[in-house]
Amino acid sequence: MPIRHCVVHYIDKKPDGSPAVLHARDHELPESSATESLLADLNESYNSKQGKAWGLFHAESGAFPFSGWLKKYFEGGDYGFVDFSRDAVEHLQRLMEESNLTVGGHVLFVHYQQGLTDYVTVALLHHNEGVAVTDELDVLPSRHLDLNQLHLAARINISEWQNNKQSKQYISFIKGKNGKKVSEYFRDFIGCQEGIDGPGETRTLLKAFSDFVESEDLPEDSAREKTKTLVDYASSQAKLGEPMGLEELSELIDEERPKAFYDHIRNKDYGLSPEIPADTKVMKAFQKFTGRAAGISISFESHLLGQGVEFDPEKGTLLIKSVPADLAAQLRRNADN
Repeated sequence: MPIRHCVVHYIDKKPDGSPAVLHARDHELPESSATESLLADLNESYNSKQGKAWGLFHAESGAFPFSGWLKKYFEGGDYGFVDFSRDAVEHLQRLMEESNLTVGGHVLFVHYQQGLTDYVTVALLHHNEGVAVTDELDVLPSRHLDLNQLHLAARINISEWQNNKQSKQYISFIKGKNGKKVSEYFRDFIGCQEGIDGPGETRTLLKAFSDFVESEDLPEDSAREKTKTLVDYASSQAKLGEPMGLEELSELIDEERPKAFYDHIRNKDYGLSPEIPADTKVMKAFQKFTGRAAGISISFESHLLGQGVEFDPEKGTLLIKSVPADLAAQLRRNADN
């Protein structure tokens, strides 16, 4: 993934309420294997985060100036990537002082391409203290970026922002575990509003899939295979940081009738967007129902509920219609004894 421009600034802000001090870099980082490795590791960490949201820019204003600077940069001229990043990081510095919600750190701005798509990622990075062994075999203190603790970051799909005016999901950002106010302060820095409910859309897609499997009256093996195809596709797209495309998913689910699932979604009017950011937490829960208590362990794939398995919520009972052959044989032998 070619890096077009990359720059890092540093905001020194302590948790004691003292003023934030900006140490700004005045030129871009040169191309190197180190910056390429940093971007690859950053993307891997970012894509693995489950607590993400998707949205779009607020209208540009004094409160939300980020999109205006970004637009000015992509229009070309004398306003370059460093200029954009300086304006943005100075704005972030002011917000840090006003909110007093977070400590400082290194602020990474990177413009890169993945395939034919342009992205801009902004991330607040922190360090971890450790040790290193030098070429002379001395042991010295060492600091390294702790990308596993990535809590404040956003990625903008520039191509979609510029070319799809109806899109409500060209920005993704980490909602994080440091509190709602912290994630909201960073979201407001980007000037983003949530436009797509990722978990909700994923649950609706899974409902549409379950309805489709039931309407097709598929054999158990076929239903299991299609479930695996859906889950594998969602997982691979999540690892790439890309949404699921409904048409592409439909083609994967049934190669002989590539439009069947897509037509089912449209005909039943589930209200789904053409592309859905897969929520991996919801997807994992979809794969299986499991439970264990008092010497009983039960696990079955979700698509069997209502078909091979029936649940009565009032009585709290579970009816298994198709008992596995080996289990049935054990039960018969036990009954004979």
